[in-house]
Amino acid sequence: MSVATTYGDINQRTAVWAEGTMLEHAEPILVLEKFADVKPLPKNKADTIKFRRPVPYAVNTTQLVEGVTPAPKQISYEDVAVQMGQYGDVIEISDRVVDMAEDPVLANASMLAGEQAAETKELILWGVLRAGTNVFYSSTAATPTSRADVNDTVTLNLQRAVVRSLKAQRARVLTSMVSASPKFGTEAVAPAFIAFGHTDLEQDIRDMDGFTPVERYGTFSPVSDHEVGKVEGCRYILSAVLEPFINSGSATLNGMVSTGGTNADVYPLIYISKNCYGAVPLKGAGSMNPTVINPGTISKSDPLGQRGYVGWKMYFAALILNETWINRVEVGVTDLT
Repeated sequence: MSVATTYGDINQRTAVWAEGTMLEHAEPILVLEKFADVKPLPKNKADTIKFRRPVPYAVNTTQLVEGVTPAPKQISYEDVAVQMGQYGDVIEISDRVVDMAEDPVLANASMLAGEQAAETKELILWGVLRAGTNVFYSSTAATPTSRADVNDTVTLNLQRAVVRSLKAQRARVLTSMVSASPKFGTEAVAPAFIAFGHTDLEQDIRDMDGFTPVERYGTFSPVSDHEVGKVEGCRYILSAVLEPFINSGSATLNGMVSTGGTNADVYPLIYISKNCYGAVPLKGAGSMNPTVINPGTISKSDPLGQRGYVGWKMYFAALILNETWINRVEVGVTDLT
């Protein structure tokens, strides 16, 4: 396969640089995939990714009989499959911009492409996670049953109810995450459940009883630049990319933010445990394919070579692996104005 077919009209060294630049600028935005069960994208395979997990054995309370060996069990696995999707975009660069601009156009375009790819991936994964089936609602109503009842903030008691639910399903705390380096791998973290949400939630989280900010962690470090602190056994990671449900809550605002002024905005807080969801990581060679066509390249569609392009393309898939190990809490946020 020729270099032009894969990368445009740049050589492989420049393509590797462009891919590295994109990944470097994507990494700070990526929050959700760091705690997923990850599978590197296989080459020359079908477009369906399978996550395999062993099937647990039922408890055996039958006493052993002297001299009698129990019937041996076999280990078995179940597959959870998801179909890969392909995503990408193209940025156009004119010859005039390249010739006259004082800025490094290729570097800037690669940076923006990396950030766009990361936000694209985060939003797709966020859509998967916030569609989970286990939901708690924060409301002044006595027995809230839907998003339309939400008009209160996150509280310690609500968090404790979530943790109780996770532990009742034998969910385990997270002890590792995907490494922050561009290479595929993991690194250890202090055991905890993790909660993801929008940055608008920060003040209400800080107001929770027992909140400890990251700057007072002492002997252990935050797992993300987006981490704001912890409450008991839960650590909170917030990103402006993780969108709320606008105007979807109660018409009784109760001092909550409302974009439209009629119904409270509803903010999902996703509490996760170990092995609860999977994703294909934006890691390693081939995880993102950059394409650069410099202005000046003559073609039938551009006979004067006036246009160039910087583009990115990637495959991605994500899914919830165990619905009982991931909980969504839907809350409002205090209107500070």
